[in-house]
Amino acid sequence: GGVGNTTLARVIYDNIWSQFQGACFLHEVRDRSTKQGLERLQEILLSKILDVKNLRINDSFEGANMLKQRLRYKKVLLVLDDVDHIEQLNALAGEHEWFGDGSRIIITTKDKHLLVKYETEKIYRMTTLNKYESLRLFKQHAFKKNHPTKEFEDLSAQVIEHTGGLPLALKVLGSFLYGRGLDEWLSEVERLKQIPQNEILKKLEPSFTGLNNIEQRYSSTSPAS
Repeated sequence: GGVGNTTLARVIYDNIWSQFQGACFLHEVRDRSTKQGLERLQEILLSKILDVKNLRINDSFEGANMLKQRLRYKKVLLVLDDVDHIEQLNALAGEHEWFGDGSRIIITTKDKHLLVKYETEKIYRMTTLNKYESLRLFKQHAFKKNHPTKEFEDLSAQVIEHTGGLPLALKVLGSFLYGRGLDEWLSEVERLKQIPQNEILKKLEPSFTGLNNIEQRYSSTSPAS
């Protein structure tokens, strides 16, 4: 979690969606399938790719058949973000034959076995950022175009040390500290020292949930998103 799966998938989607006859980015499949049901996600998927409104699906079995019939000759781009169960894949992208030649299905998940079970063609394991990459990403959010003074450079290095190279934590902390004074930076660094590295995302969750919502609203304004 927090390593950047969704961010990378979004960048890929935004760069190549125009090469397809239809495209859909389904974010937070795990949570939304529980809250809204797989039928609702099938409706969203079909509505966006086919550009139709008021589509209604009674159950996931009917939805799967509709996906297979309506998309089998279309070259589509589909991103399924944060999948955690094979039923979600079966309902939203059951077989390669559901989609036309040249289609691409991108799946993000924390469960590698799920991808193996689904017989995914290629698996890419995300890694955390090194110190140089971490500092670069953090500075983009903490200072924008400004150049930090020596004091803030030192504090930035301390923040990097406690984030473990997780892009999401770096973005959240950078955005939080942007424009704040030295005392607030010192206070935040001291707080980070008290948080075990493997718990940092949990502690920052309220902050990065808000940041993700802002990013998703921004992304929803891009074409075919």
